[in-house]
Amino acid sequence: MSGTLFKNKLNLSLFFLFLILFILDQLTKALVINFLNLYDSVALLPSINFTFVVNYGFAFGLLNNPSLNQILVSLVILVIILYFLFLLIKTQDRIFQYTLTLILAGAFGNFIDRIFRGFVIDFIDIYIGTYHWPAFNIADSCITIGFVVLMINILFLNKKL
Repeated sequence: MSGTLFKNKLNLSLFFLFLILFILDQLTKALVINFLNLYDSVALLPSINFTFVVNYGFAFGLLNNPSLNQILVSLVILVIILYFLFLLIKTQDRIFQYTLTLILAGAFGNFIDRIFRGFVIDFIDIYIGTYHWPAFNIADSCITIGFVVLMINILFLNKKL
């Protein structure tokens, strides 16, 4: 009985983590789209700006081309989301569960943008001198952090899904 209760508490914490990250992502994107014009930039910290750009492709501007078939891109992302949801349900490893939740929250946040806006809002602009890393958002950060921790877990801790 206590195992079931713990499992339910873990599932609840994973759900709330997902919800908090998703809401944070959508809230920051709403602030950007409501207070900045496209390509406007506001200095936040040295080497960090908020710059409103749109992304029709994948993370960090990969395949950022509005002429690409957006339905195909959205379907690929949906398949990835469903696969990671399947892995989340299947695994019993806590680290995997949390990293998959990060990845799912980010993927779902960007997926919602694609469905309702036709593009993803990116705004975090990190740069050194004239070199700018491609703009990204909270969802991209969740996906990246989740993926890096997942790979460290697999490669260096020899854990498998």
